[in-house]
Amino acid sequence: MEHKQRPPVYYSQYLQLDKILEAQAPESGKEGIRADDEMLFIIIHQTYELWFKQILHELGIVREVFLQPNIADNTPDIYNSVHRLKRVVTILDVLVKQMGVLETMTPLDFLDFRDLLRPASGFQSIQFKMVEAMLGLHYEQRHGKAYYLSQLTPQDVERVKQAEEGKSLLVLVNAWLERMPYATGASYWQDGGGLDFWAHYRQAYSAGLSEMELGNLKVFDSIFINPADYPAGRALSAAASRSALFIMLYRDHPLLQLPYELMNTLLEVDEGMSMWRHRHIHLVQRTIGKRVGTGGSTGAEYLRGAADSHYVFKELAELTSFLLPRHMLPTLPQNLVADLGYNRP
Repeated sequence: MEHKQRPPVYYSQYLQLDKILEAQAPESGKEGIRADDEMLFIIIHQTYELWFKQILHELGIVREVFLQPNIADNTPDIYNSVHRLKRVVTILDVLVKQMGVLETMTPLDFLDFRDLLRPASGFQSIQFKMVEAMLGLHYEQRHGKAYYLSQLTPQDVERVKQAEEGKSLLVLVNAWLERMPYATGASYWQDGGGLDFWAHYRQAYSAGLSEMELGNLKVFDSIFINPADYPAGRALSAAASRSALFIMLYRDHPLLQLPYELMNTLLEVDEGMSMWRHRHIHLVQRTIGKRVGTGGSTGAEYLRGAADSHYVFKELAELTSFLLPRHMLPTLPQNLVADLGYNRP
């Protein structure tokens, strides 16, 4: 096959450096005010937006995988999804560490140009809100909803709403977990006494609880034993919660290793988002104290409220309350062990 001749690619043209390097226009310069650190402030935030764009790109690829009606647990798609999500975790780590560069700007350095920014605010980062929406955070769950709407243009509000209307990773992962047959499949758990896995597991779990932990058993029953009592408002369904806990318990079996890595990496994404928010809180407290933000928010107080409430995969994290040590786990039926191994018939 003959290769098409392409014109040579030049470094600066390929990266469009003429656009990128001319995209810094400090407001202080327009006003004839000397504010040497405004250039740093702009470049840091432009860099954040580039990383947010990359995160959206990675999450979009993962979302395409989970939009498929069926995904085999040992498929390359699952490996690719874990790989993409781990990249997001690494990017979030860079975002947290990048805050250290911004912290070289002292409070007095910031005051040189702070008032020139009003009412612009990092709160207006639409890409960050789209990241949250793509992961699974909806408008009704957002901290300070009235303030949220007041600070965005109608066009940007619509962009975020469109992101929220698409199936989020939380919704798609829930559907993926619901399709797994291992925790409740009749072909595995119909034994002579009619006792299914969750009845077996409840016996072992209740035996391992201390007196102070007995309240956990009531919660366990509402999630795993009595479907009629399933707590309202949970993002994960009863079937998805069962599959998720089962994967956590038996993750050492080959077929469950990648699903476990996927769930664990989603928790790492949540943690990375939280670490970034909390690092931002400390930066704001250090830089402006108790003053309001440039966008009119309550500053660090608002950020703290968002950081405490914007966890997306918290229900996966809470399942660790119901784990048991390996030596207490119910023994899996041999046909299930075979199906979870590499040497499947």
